[in-house]
Order: sequence, then structure tokens, then C-alpha cells
Amino acid sequence: MKKQVCSSALFVSFLFLVTLCLSIEAQTCKPSGNIRGRKPPPNQCNQENDSDCCADGKLYPIFKCSPGVTGRTKATLTLNSFEKGGDGGAPSECDNHYHSDDTPVVALSTGWYNHGNRCLNFINIHGNGKSVRAMVVDECDSTMGCDSDHDYQPPCANNIVDASKAVWKALGVPESDWGGMDIYWSDAN
Repeated sequence: MKKQVCSSALFVSFLFLVTLCLSIEAQTCKPSGNIRGRKPPPNQCNQENDSDCCADGKLYPIFKCSPGVTGRTKATLTLNSFEKGGDGGAPSECDNHYHSDDTPVVALSTGWYNHGNRCLNFINIHGNGKSVRAMVVDECDSTMGCDSDHDYQPPCANNIVDASKAVWKALGVPESDWGGMDIYWSDAN
């Protein structure tokens, strides 16, 4: 009788954990609206690293959230320059400084940036069969864009890890393939 009760309790616990994991995986983040693109003034959209410029009249989705963070959060890695004059625009949000492209630093989509709660903390990025540790220094704004503050670029998607060249190099990605890649990331403890 005791074995049956223990077995039942274990089974119920197992079902609870599976349900919890599936509900975390199934969490979605829907757009919270749109912004209308404006044509940038001449020479005002920095297209370094193949950055897009906003198209006049095009609607771009905005997000106040990102998919749930797990120990293995799926994301898209993009390329960004955090240097002065780079396509990142202004100094980094976390420390009001520019950062060398030779330093492994990232900007996270608005929801993952979490009002700056990940500022100057490290994350582990896994991709291309390798991993790298990078510091969060900025927000990849998913709520605004197409203005001078955002270098006339569209808002970030809600699942972006925008990384310096150092991150791409550490992952061993050939330079000709830099720009967009599926990765997983987690908070580094």
C-alpha cells in the first residue's frame, strides 16, 4: 500500500513538472501594437553590419515582452557595433559608454532586458557548436524605432540577442555568415 501511494505521488509530481515545463515553453509574446516607418533624413541611417533602415509608411510590430527565459532560451543572434559611430547609435544604456567591437557584449530585446535588470550581468550564448560568455550592456528596443534615437532603424524583434563582432568570432562563425543565426542563451551565474 505504501509503495502504491509513493508511486502515485511520484507520478503526480512528474506530471506537474511536465505540465509546468510545457506551459513555460508555450508562453507567447504577442505584438503590443505597431509604429509607422518614416523615411530617414539623408545620411541619418547607419547601415553598418547590413542594418535595415525604416521604410516610409511601413508598419513595424512593437513588443513590450519577450519569450520566457529558461535555462536554454531560443533566440536570434544579430550583429551590432557598440563603438562610437557604429550602427548601435548612442552609448550603451547600461553604463552610458561605447564598447569595443573586440569585447563580447550584447543588447537584449526589451522583455529580456527587463528594465535594465540584466545590465552588466553576463549571459552564456550557445551556437555553431560553441559557446561564449558576453556582458549585457544595452537594450535592443522592441517598443520604438524609426527615429533619430534609434538611428532610423526598425524596432527589434522580441527574441534578439544583438552581439558585437567578438561574440560572432568566439562562436567561430565565418564572417561571410554574420548577421543572423539561431542560438540559445542563458543567464550566467
